[in-house]
Formats: sequence, structure tokens, C-alpha cells
Amino acid sequence: MKKENHLMETSPANGTEVIRFDGVSKWFGQFQVLADINLTVGQGEKIVICGPSGSGKSTMIRCINQLEPHQEGTIHVNGRAVHHDMKGLDAVRREVGMVFQQFNLYPHLTVLENLTLAQVWVHKTPRKIAEEKAHHFLERVHITEQAKKFPGQLSGGQQQRVAIARALCAGPKIMLFDEPTSSLDPEMIKEVLDVMVDLAEDGMTMICVTHEMAFARRVANRVIFMDAGRIVEQAPPEQFFGNPQTDRAKLFLSQVLQH
Repeated sequence: MKKENHLMETSPANGTEVIRFDGVSKWFGQFQVLADINLTVGQGEKIVICGPSGSGKSTMIRCINQLEPHQEGTIHVNGRAVHHDMKGLDAVRREVGMVFQQFNLYPHLTVLENLTLAQVWVHKTPRKIAEEKAHHFLERVHITEQAKKFPGQLSGGQQQRVAIARALCAGPKIMLFDEPTSSLDPEMIKEVLDVMVDLAEDGMTMICVTHEMAFARRVANRVIFMDAGRIVEQAPPEQFFGNPQTDRAKLFLSQVLQH
């Protein structure tokens, strides 16, 4: 059994709740991938989720915008209970931007076209305004000079920064990052993490699944450690890295920090 005292620090530091998990569980067939998740995230908070492969990290954050529907418990985003067949799910997804391991850019469209496509055709934004917004966010991720290029002409790090800019074009209040650097070469990781640090410093609410522990130390308000579909331990980074409370977290850190 997990020790409950390692799991109780779930209230947002500033008192303004934007995401809440209450007893959330999920199965893939007979396999339970999430088991009784309870977590509250405050406005402007930066959460890093870590843990071994298969621990449910990515599934948990994909439940927030219902890319993965949960079967038990409730998830609230800005006070609204979300579920897969709810009216207004598209509106929730506009509030919750997401960046994946793979860049998911359209290869036949330019960078600028990738950023304006959803704005123009889904959100009915006038093209001129959509392009102005796209250029603004390309500047935000330090890649304005690549606007007319196609994704295949860019490095992996540049493509991931384009993906971040595309997510920001929808005006999200919350950003989810699902191992955004895991498919990048080592020399490209820093340029993506630097953009994420900039977002964090600007006050964006962020939840990031990552093994980049230096990023967690620098940016996170809380580190969440998961194993076997459960939140095993959570704490501020200085406490989590300096004095982990569970043997499972100690083992994990001994493995990831030796590299």
C-alpha cells in the first residue's frame, strides 16, 4: 500500500483552482492504467509529472481534454466537469493547449499555414488576423524567419517550437506537454525547453510529462511521481529531489539522475 501522507499535498498554492481530478480511474480493456487519481492544479502553477514508462503519466494528462476518456471519477477544468460526450468540449480544448512527442505538423503546408489553418477554418478567424497572431507566436518561440518554410526543411527542435506556437494560437489558459523533447536529438532539447521556461516565467499554467529533471528543478512548483497508474509521491522539487519519501521514487531518481 502507498503511504497516504505522501499524496495529500494537492491544493493549489494560490487558491485558484483550474484543474481538479477526483477519484479518476481508467482502463484499457482489463488493464487499469489510472487508479483513483486525486490532484488539484492552481492557476499559474507548473507541474512536472515523472515516473517509469507505462505508469499512466501521458494517459492522465490526455484525460484533461478527453483525448482519452476516463471511466470513473470526475475531472473539472475551470469549474466545468469534462467528459467525452459533453457539450462544449471543443471550448474546453481551446482553453487547454497540448504539445505531443511527435510534432503532428502538416508536411504539405508551410509553417505559417500550419499555424493559421485551425484559426481560419475552425475558429473562423479572418485570415489577416490569423496570420498576425501566427507571426506573434512564431516570434514568441524565436522562429519567425521560418514562417515560409515547410516542416521537412526544419530541424526537430524547430518543428517542436512550431507545434508550441500552433497550440498558443488558440489562446489556451493551460498548456499540457507530453514528453515534448523525447523524440529530439540532445542538442535540440535545450531550445525547446528554453521556450517552455519562457512560458512558465510568463505565468502560463503548465503540466509537463518529462524526464528532463533539470527542467523540473528549474520550473516546477510541484513534481508528481507516478507508478502503476497511481500518484505515489508529490512535493516541491527541492524536497522531491533532495529527500524523496518513498523507496520507489528513490529508485527512479537513482536511475534517471545518474545519466
